[in-house]
Amino acid sequence: MGGSFLLFSYLLSVFASLLSFTVVKADSDLTRPSFTPINRDLYHSSDDLIEQIKSLVHRHPDKLTVETIKAGNKGYTSEITVVTYCQSRKETDDKSKFRILLLIYDLRLVIAGVLDRLFIVFQSFGQHGRELITSELALRILSILSEEQFLPKMDRASLNGTLENVVIKIVPMENLNGRKLVEEGNLCERRNGRGVDLNRNWSVDWGKKEKDYDPYEENPGIAPFSEPETQIMRKLAISFDPHIWVNVHSGMEVGCVAYMLQLNSVLLELTIAALFMPYDHKNRTPDGLPSQQMRLLLEELNNVHCHKRCMIGSGGGSVGYLAHGTATDYMYDVVRVPMSFTFEIYGDNTATLKDCFKMFNPVDHTTFKRVLNDWSAAFFTIFKLGPHQIDVHSKAAVSSMDKWVSIDEYFDGYLMGRRNRYGKKMEVLEVGMQEIRTYFRLFLLSSVLLLFMFCSRISKTGRQIVSAIPI
Repeated sequence: MGGSFLLFSYLLSVFASLLSFTVVKADSDLTRPSFTPINRDLYHSSDDLIEQIKSLVHRHPDKLTVETIKAGNKGYTSEITVVTYCQSRKETDDKSKFRILLLIYDLRLVIAGVLDRLFIVFQSFGQHGRELITSELALRILSILSEEQFLPKMDRASLNGTLENVVIKIVPMENLNGRKLVEEGNLCERRNGRGVDLNRNWSVDWGKKEKDYDPYEENPGIAPFSEPETQIMRKLAISFDPHIWVNVHSGMEVGCVAYMLQLNSVLLELTIAALFMPYDHKNRTPDGLPSQQMRLLLEELNNVHCHKRCMIGSGGGSVGYLAHGTATDYMYDVVRVPMSFTFEIYGDNTATLKDCFKMFNPVDHTTFKRVLNDWSAAFFTIFKLGPHQIDVHSKAAVSSMDKWVSIDEYFDGYLMGRRNRYGKKMEVLEVGMQEIRTYFRLFLLSSVLLLFMFCSRISKTGRQIVSAIPI
């Protein structure tokens, strides 16, 4: 009887323990979601962020201009907001006109000193929808440029001196449609509104697939530049012709390196950001002086802002996989931007693979503020050191053959610049330029045909003379 009672008591206690565990687990599952939602106290919505930027430009028309560029094909449309900073807008407009004339007549080598006194930087944020922190960084940089916010230990005189000869074009949210999907609840979405990865849709080594290729994450589209977003960015790059390109991402810290150090019995985790240079589709960096100049600038950023913890090197050689059809490789190989970079500014290696918002974005105020302050300072170091790190005339010193682009690409870039500046007044000019393009092609074709006919006639005349000579 005593043994039966003990057995019954034991079984009862086990059942009670299991019931308690089940209730606690159920309560835990109900009160704690399996993923981290967007922190609306820290992050703007896409609409609010764009509106904040436009209001900022409206308050500072002497330094900032904004334009919204729209494009579409096959029923899919997109728009990209572009902000340009320059301390002297009139001077920039005049030089832009001069740049176009010089490019047409190929006289850049003759008067490069007049043309290229301005140092030009082109930056893209929010290329992947889930990387919200990058667009917040764009807003912070613009706020500092307009002098509504300031970096610690930087005075106004120093800021104005740094930016006197710098022109900066910023795309704060390249992938607006993908960002909308994230805000609707698909927190892991990186692609655009019709499922294409915009950082695989560029033409350099496009479409090549590695063994670990993920068709969901890395869909390159049906062809290079099949997406309106990349079409807009390509035309901007060709017309703007920058000295520095920076494509800003997040999430790489978890993918790159995480050191776990045991110090005084306390486990410390050090995450490492990434400062990448070309190439993404090769396991190496470019050869020659440009590569050395890029590395010197990145090493300075690493020493000053990353405390020597940032990973430096080619994207393809550092990440552990090759990426084909990326924006940075196109900027370096095709547009010939002397310094082309990809920055990875944040990542949380404690997040699970499904907890995308936490993996790609800071979720607490302290980390959020630190990331924005640290990387804003890094960009202003680029603005300060860039003109000294490379010769601003190097763009003009590139051989004309290396700088040639197709007549279609040039006219597209030219028309975009004129249209965005003058709006509807450019409609007549656009029609005229399209006619010029057609006549130019006909001129080339007729020139080739005339040359062929001329050569053929010479060949026939030569044969007749030879046959007339007596043997």
